[in-house]
Amino acid sequence: QVQLVESGGGLVQAGASLRLSCAASRSSFVSNTMGWFRQAPGKQREWVALITSGGSTNYADSVKGRFTISRDNAKNTVYLQMNSLKPEDTAVYYCNRNAEFWAWGQGTQVTVSS
Repeated sequence: QVQLVESGGGLVQAGASLRLSCAASRSSFVSNTMGWFRQAPGKQREWVALITSGGSTNYADSVKGRFTISRDNAKNTVYLQMNSLKPEDTAVYYCNRNAEFWAWGQGTQVTVSS
């Protein structure tokens, strides 16, 4: 089983930037499409972005043009660069395979104040 550890969240003002990291415990990460997801209070978890093993990316409309997903296969790590943050981006952020999920990590809290 792969363990996922997210980090990099925090409390920021609207318009600020954050970079989230997600470290996977096993090299099997390398061959998988990875995604970032988020869950706001009282809402269902939603998909935010994905990156394939080859580096192709896709984004939810709500973050397109503001967020950038990337990966470093040598470090078994996937990143989410978040710019121009908005209060509606406030959520706990998680990474996982984009399908056939592994066990979820603890996530990292992102809070954006207006």
